[in-house]
Amino acid sequence: MTSLAARLDPRGWSRSSQAAVALVVFAGFYPYIVGYLQDFPVIGDFFPATRSVVVMLAFTMMAIGLNIVVGYAGLLDLGYVAFYAVGAYTAGWFASVQFEDITFYLGSIGVTSDYPGIHLSMWIVLVLAGMTTLFAGVVIGLPTLRLRGDYLAIVTLGFGEILPQVIRNGDSFGGFTLTNGSFGIKPIDSLGFGRAGSALGLPESFRLSSSKDIWWYFTAIGLVLITVFVSVRIRDSRLGRAWIAIREDETAAAAMGVPLMRTKTWSYAMGAFFGGVAGAFYASYKGGAFPSEFFFNISVFLLCMVILGGMGSVWGVVVGALFLTYLNVEGLATTGAKIQEAGLEFDPTKYQFGIYGAIIVAVMLIRPTGLIPERRHRVEFEHGVHDTPLYDVTREGTLTDRDQTDD
Repeated sequence: MTSLAARLDPRGWSRSSQAAVALVVFAGFYPYIVGYLQDFPVIGDFFPATRSVVVMLAFTMMAIGLNIVVGYAGLLDLGYVAFYAVGAYTAGWFASVQFEDITFYLGSIGVTSDYPGIHLSMWIVLVLAGMTTLFAGVVIGLPTLRLRGDYLAIVTLGFGEILPQVIRNGDSFGGFTLTNGSFGIKPIDSLGFGRAGSALGLPESFRLSSSKDIWWYFTAIGLVLITVFVSVRIRDSRLGRAWIAIREDETAAAAMGVPLMRTKTWSYAMGAFFGGVAGAFYASYKGGAFPSEFFFNISVFLLCMVILGGMGSVWGVVVGALFLTYLNVEGLATTGAKIQEAGLEFDPTKYQFGIYGAIIVAVMLIRPTGLIPERRHRVEFEHGVHDTPLYDVTREGTLTDRDQTDD
């Protein structure tokens, strides 16, 4: 049995493990060194601010959730934005003044117990949002997952368009305001780091409003690491192998005893769970949930992250999500500023979706399996799949008497 010391020795780790550890260490120090990095000439402006990295990490969590559905189970989902919306509005319902006729308080930091509305601790709300979207994933998945291919994509697209419309028009259900219509729900309670910093005895500078992005940053890092860990463990479990079997050949998987509907529903539910947690976290970070944010382009944007990184590859999806979200949040604007400083009149932000499309096309031509492909996909692409008919298998490796005579 391998000793603990041998397992902890970095020299025995694979390159991917070493790169992952180095990335986590760099991420841990990033908020404290980003100011120095931004002082570098030429490239300094391309290092994103801490608040931008929080947004990048939130979308990374959503992309990993979508990867469970698309990358593991092979189910094309074009309506993943619906789960993002359910998570965000769950945070709005249970951590704001939306239901002002009710006064309920449970651990929320920054509000008093007599403040109108429901105010649960945001740490509870994150779990509640995940469970709510898990249930929504089951409800949406049961009537749709009997379909395959293009039909499944069209139906999920329909659900992704229906839910934002319900949210936008949910300001009057028999006189009851559920979503506050196009105005959205605001403000949503924060995770509440002020008291936490005081209780831990941290310096005052860590508890100032200008430094709260650091708390959000480390919370996002923790949520992403949990999401990655759970995603990898599920992939290597019996359920994950069943998803991969369905992705490779649904008919063969059913013939081998894999319950298709139950297994597909689990993939939809697990993917929805992480989308809901990310949606609640991001809504709390922004301080509100607004229907204008939940449109079809978000689903396509998340799907591009999965395709760019490599479908089924957790680390590939992380890289793809960070890269595309960075371009969307800061990268294109910074590039445009540099271009204009050089005397050229070109604003990349006006052509952002065209640029994303060009990136996807270029990667698919140069590296069809994605930036960091899944091992199975890479092997199948490089070496192909050797499939010997059953009749030949019974004869393979043997010589008949006539063959021996001919030799």
